[in-house]
Amino acid sequence: MIRRLALCGVLGLVITASTTLPVSLAGATVLSLRASVSATVPPTFQTGLPLVRLHFTAPVNAKQLPPLETRPALRTTWEQIGPNDVQAVTAQTLAPLATYVVVIPRALTCSARCHFAALQARSVTVSSNLSWEDQLLAELNYLPVSFTATSTMPSLSQPVAGIYSWIYPSLPLSLRQQWSLSTDNVILRGALMTFQSQHALAVTGEADPPTWTALVAAANSGALDPAPYNYVNVSMTLPETLTLFVAGRTVFHTLVNTGIPLSPTAPGTYTVYLRYVTTTMSGTLPDGKPYHDTGIPWTSYFNGGDALHGFIRSSYGFPQSLGCVEMPFADAKTVFPHTPIGTLVTVRA
Repeated sequence: MIRRLALCGVLGLVITASTTLPVSLAGATVLSLRASVSATVPPTFQTGLPLVRLHFTAPVNAKQLPPLETRPALRTTWEQIGPNDVQAVTAQTLAPLATYVVVIPRALTCSARCHFAALQARSVTVSSNLSWEDQLLAELNYLPVSFTATSTMPSLSQPVAGIYSWIYPSLPLSLRQQWSLSTDNVILRGALMTFQSQHALAVTGEADPPTWTALVAAANSGALDPAPYNYVNVSMTLPETLTLFVAGRTVFHTLVNTGIPLSPTAPGTYTVYLRYVTTTMSGTLPDGKPYHDTGIPWTSYFNGGDALHGFIRSSYGFPQSLGCVEMPFADAKTVFPHTPIGTLVTVRA
């Protein structure tokens, strides 16, 4: 179930509390201005968040105060919260993972108009949240786990308590063990890369501000991953093989060649990050001679210069490549449509 959401994180306000400053108000001198804020505000990026609260020793009219200055510019409004108290609240959505500088007064003079006589900058940082990243990607079907909410909290603008369940029991246990809630892991990065690629974002595997905005928009509109969850498992046990899983089911199996001892294929789990229908591969052989192979078809790079691709050999099933995973042209063509950006590829000894 997709619930309507807003961006989430912790907004830390680094502003000195209880600072006593001289002030003149409406032509009459009052004793002091006391600026204070809470250490944190609720983990949400909705509008209406208090950034600064000011307490005066005499009544003050919030409508007389000029807008609070921030960098980057952020629309704020002053609210009256008591005869002597005002607060500046956000009038627009905060960007996640952004740092805002809030400018607060050292001294304030009020006559016909109020203005800040001197300024002091403090920084505000909006942080990421891995647990909410897990929740959103699971709800949008980008992870091989599902999420079922168990919380009855009324607010849907932040992560909620819930249960995660592995969707595909037939996938290798070694893959399942690589995912852990609220941790930066290859399964989470692969899911995020897939999302970024599908939404024309920079494919970094990191939840930057544009990615957070797109994630929340997708959750609000119920835009689920249109593709099944795919996975490639390469075994270097002789004879070497590749197994393709689509939606948790084995759909294809073929013999492959991995790297020779002088240029081995590194074991591990990786994400596909670059793809070509056909490409040219150049480099240096172990004996120092250069090579330049054109027309390499159905290529999906997953670890540096290592890729899944087609290559003509007289036989398959044992180390022959310079680190890539080679297979017959027809087999590479079968695998290629199921290895979009973000697909996980495991190479195991």
